[in-house]
Amino acid sequence: AGPGAFTGLRVACGVAQGLAVAAGLPVVPVSGLAAMAAATGTPRVLALLDARMGEVYVGAWRRRADDGEYELDGEIRVAVPADVHLPAEADWLACGNAPAAYPLLADRLRVAGVPVRADILPGAAAIAAIAAAALARGEGVDPALAAPLYVRDKVAKTIGERLGEGGRA
Repeated sequence: AGPGAFTGLRVACGVAQGLAVAAGLPVVPVSGLAAMAAATGTPRVLALLDARMGEVYVGAWRRRADDGEYELDGEIRVAVPADVHLPAEADWLACGNAPAAYPLLADRLRVAGVPVRADILPGAAAIAAIAAAALARGEGVDPALAAPLYVRDKVAKTIGERLGEGGRA
């Protein structure tokens, strides 16, 4: 479901809808950030993906004690590395490719004592496990209602913005 690249999300949603309609099945939207959190197996996870354009997709997840499922703590958002909210409590793990892409974010995490697992990215196995559990709980939706999760409205920088940052038109 996202967040992620606009075109990739639209294509994935369209493929899922087409397959589900053809098979007469519901769909279960799954966030890639949730899949990352589940792949860690740790109680508190800060999932961080490079959103490009100098920004990071951020989601904080906590594992529930009763069933081991992960739930979003707050909301999924996009932020510049300097504005990524870091948890104040101990025992958080950060995962994803954003710290490697943004040294400022990596430094902030290091100073805050939050270890980073850059090798954990959204994966099919974690997405399938989350979807299967949600489907078993009856959380599937009509394929026509499936939609990508967009957390950023802006797809690309204007020529003026690129030139202003020293880039090319």
